[in-house]
Amino acid sequence: MFVTVFLLLVALCSQMGNGDGGEGAQRPGHVSVIIVGGTGDLAKKYLWQGFFELYVNRVSGGNTFSFYGGGLSPAEKATPVLFEILKAVSCSKDVSPERCALLKEQFLRLSQYRQLKTQEDYQDLAKHIKKQLQEEGMTEAGRLFYLSVPAFTYADIAEKINSSCRSANGAWLKVVLEKPFGHDFRSAQVLASQLGSSLKDEEMYRIDHYLGKQVVSNILPFRIKNRKFLDPIWNKHHIERVEIVLKETLDVKGRIPFYDQYGVIRDVMQNHMTEVMMMLTIKPPMNVSSREEVLQNKLQIFSSLLPLGKNQAVIGQYRAYKTEVQQELNKTKDHVSLTPTFAAVLAHIDEARYEGVPILLISGKMLDERVGYARVLFKSDIFCLQNHNSVHCKPKQIVFYFGHGSLKDPAILVSKNLFKPAVTENEWKEVTEHPDVSVLGLPISDYYVQTPIEQREAYAELISHIFAGRKNNFISTENLLASWALWTPLLSSLASSFPRIYPGGADNGGLLDILLKGKDISYNSRAVIISPDQMGGSSTNGFQVMQGKFRSADMVSAWAEELVERLAADMQEAAEAAVREEGVFHLALSGGSTPLALFHRLSQHHFSFPWRRTHVWMVDERCVPLTELESNFRSLHDHLLQHVRIPYYNIHPMPVQLNQRLCVEEDGGALMYERELGKSVNDTSFHFVMLGVGYDGHTASLFPGGKANELNESLVVLTESPVKPHQRMSLTFGAINRARRVALLVMGKGKHELITQLSRVKDNPDKWPITAVKPVKGRLVWYIDYDALIG
Repeated sequence: MFVTVFLLLVALCSQMGNGDGGEGAQRPGHVSVIIVGGTGDLAKKYLWQGFFELYVNRVSGGNTFSFYGGGLSPAEKATPVLFEILKAVSCSKDVSPERCALLKEQFLRLSQYRQLKTQEDYQDLAKHIKKQLQEEGMTEAGRLFYLSVPAFTYADIAEKINSSCRSANGAWLKVVLEKPFGHDFRSAQVLASQLGSSLKDEEMYRIDHYLGKQVVSNILPFRIKNRKFLDPIWNKHHIERVEIVLKETLDVKGRIPFYDQYGVIRDVMQNHMTEVMMMLTIKPPMNVSSREEVLQNKLQIFSSLLPLGKNQAVIGQYRAYKTEVQQELNKTKDHVSLTPTFAAVLAHIDEARYEGVPILLISGKMLDERVGYARVLFKSDIFCLQNHNSVHCKPKQIVFYFGHGSLKDPAILVSKNLFKPAVTENEWKEVTEHPDVSVLGLPISDYYVQTPIEQREAYAELISHIFAGRKNNFISTENLLASWALWTPLLSSLASSFPRIYPGGADNGGLLDILLKGKDISYNSRAVIISPDQMGGSSTNGFQVMQGKFRSADMVSAWAEELVERLAADMQEAAEAAVREEGVFHLALSGGSTPLALFHRLSQHHFSFPWRRTHVWMVDERCVPLTELESNFRSLHDHLLQHVRIPYYNIHPMPVQLNQRLCVEEDGGALMYERELGKSVNDTSFHFVMLGVGYDGHTASLFPGGKANELNESLVVLTESPVKPHQRMSLTFGAINRARRVALLVMGKGKHELITQLSRVKDNPDKWPITAVKPVKGRLVWYIDYDALIG
């Protein structure tokens, strides 16, 4: 069935960038391309066309090819389906009809369907390739597997490829993975680990087709080529905001089983739109083809992005979605899905260059038009008193236009009142004849416009990069996990939120208009189109912040979000009072996951907090280096300290590492911290101490069985934890009970049983250390959310 297409004439020469990981990519010889999921929708729409173009472009470049469409169906059933797909591939305009017909005929002869279901199927494929190579006397160059299948099958298929379908003669292996790459940070981490056990990093190509779009891939080159114009204005003094927008008019009928698990944020924001945001904000690399340098610059931006919480997003769902879910998932009429089909997210980068610049990411289904673009809008520094139509008074913006909308073709547009951009020769051209259309508020004639000389489809572009071994436009493991680390907390905070229901299309009117207020985003209109059956369950609006008593101390209770707001407000009130009276505020903060929501609230909303007069101390610390993820100080730094303006000398981490050792008693770390506290804190009395409570009743790092009464003599001690890492350093009850105010924060349904027991037990510090927290002259307040209080 297979024939050698052309003699090996010349070795394929492709210019490789630094760090492209393309070793063996130019090796002449036979290439086997296997699309697993070869009769699926993605393969039908894009992949076979992309590989046909690869074949056409490489046919005289020293390689011969075989193409396999793999799937679970038997060959007799799927072969006709595959060949109907293959017959639909097309040639570019510069290929004559006669040559195109010949190329298509050859492509069909080089293609076949293979059932790829079991380990034996992959073994049979390997035997078939080996036999073909021997019969035709060909040298093998490599094998390219494209996994166009659900992500949950990746690990199993990768293991089968690794154990049964690698070449034995040193030929290269490339395995292409389609998104989604996980559902959240943890699942992405697990998937990366599973794949890493079967494949080398350089063998994996995680594809995000947006990085193959010509406009997106040209953002960095455009910024570099126009550096002399952009460097002076690419900063907070000139940029008003950045917008990344993907609007669609279609619904998600037929995709509900996938879409209802993922929603708009996972579908396009965590991947496509995040990558565009990176291209717009990273420091331009010295070498744009250096994968390592670009990655490091991306990771720098990821580390500087402020955390995304509930107040940084609004979500919506088109009205018909509920019915579509019920039909396609066979749900009852009272089933309610909270999956968003629309989202607007507000991001901020905590770097001097971008401080205060809002970055808007907006996407949705069933909107008024189909369009995609990224816009950098600049501040206007000229006020026109009368001649408002003057070019100087019009918006100043750069638009990276992905396509569709009023301007069908991809383009880069620069307002004529900014600068005339340089053009990338041989790839882009300047357009001077304009249709009568407007783009984002300006007639197109008000822009300098560039478009690609030859338009190329994104998948075809990326497939050529895969073959050549160029990995610049693919997602690395570090990049992937950094993105999920940004988005997972937001997704978790929105998990139980009801999206705003919108009718769809032009009828949406101003319903989805958004309002920016500082670091927060909200809908501009309070009007909501929603019916009672779409709400599902009871509303939390009837619960307000309430006050009472718990264990004879004051108690504040509310839903988690309102509770954290109240605690942050109370902490700021205490800080302002202390600064007025003493000129300084001493705050001791505990570790763990409970205070993270408080840290986010303080960093994003309390801009008037007197951080410059605040000293931050640690309640307790694990005996690990302060740079480790398990370190309480590392968590405090990442979620709060790096986002606020606090002098470095006002920050007091516990000295758990001395003399290159961790928590060795003779090194005197606990005594050192106690002395530092005695020198700085008046009467060693903190103004505010925030504590959590463990499931076993411990607080700080004071655990059951720790002989609480003996821990009053010192202010700081080393303790032993029943869980790893075992050694800790902690304030004692003597230090805690000297505080002016102690806040005990308890959140989550998992703490309901604990709260129930604490409401009944008498003081027993040895068994329930938390019962020993009793400020001598200060005030104790319990902050308990409704989940913990009433389960």
